[in-house]
Amino acid sequence: MSAVNPADASDVLSKFRLQQEQTAKGSELGKNEFMELMIAQLKNQNPLEPQDNGEFISQLAQFSSLEEMQSLSGSVDDMASQFRSTQALQASAMVGRTVLAPSSIGVLGADGEISGNVSVPATTSGLRISIENESGERVRQIDMGEQQPGQTAFNWDGKDGNGNSLPPGRYKVVAEASYPGGLEQLGTMVSANVDSVSLGQGGSITLNLAGMGSIALQDVQQIN
Repeated sequence: MSAVNPADASDVLSKFRLQQEQTAKGSELGKNEFMELMIAQLKNQNPLEPQDNGEFISQLAQFSSLEEMQSLSGSVDDMASQFRSTQALQASAMVGRTVLAPSSIGVLGADGEISGNVSVPATTSGLRISIENESGERVRQIDMGEQQPGQTAFNWDGKDGNGNSLPPGRYKVVAEASYPGGLEQLGTMVSANVDSVSLGQGGSITLNLAGMGSIALQDVQQIN
């Protein structure tokens, strides 16, 4: 029988333990490499000082744990992939739909109207909606009277105060409510068409709205 070099055995054992420490710190160590190192340790151990049974069992337990972790990681990756695929299908189905999104800009299109909601925080004696063109000129004012707290719908027919139809384009919607302390500008949500959908890292979904830019899916208040 060939003699075992204690220095070689010690070197293999040191490498094995170093690999174990790296695994504990998050470095990758495949189960094949793990088994090869363990076999190398057994083949090069000192016959006069064989490996303790408890240590050997501990290493086998670590090997089993490593296999389970790799299996679990693969299952999680599969679930994540399926989730992203489902999101992609849901996102593609939104193209061409109309959504209600937080915005002060509305697009007057072929249908000749801009609609949306105003968030009224408290009862107001008077709510008014002002429509401004891209030059900042007010082209229409809609008086909606007293309103209770909640979401109040509005609709502009695309005409100025004289009943003339205005050209298609982007218009600003300004909502103001009368309170004892004066006028308060309120937040608005405007209906918009979804032109396309983008999928980002981590499965995030961004809706690209016609004439209004992009918005995150979670910011959408309503889908029609």
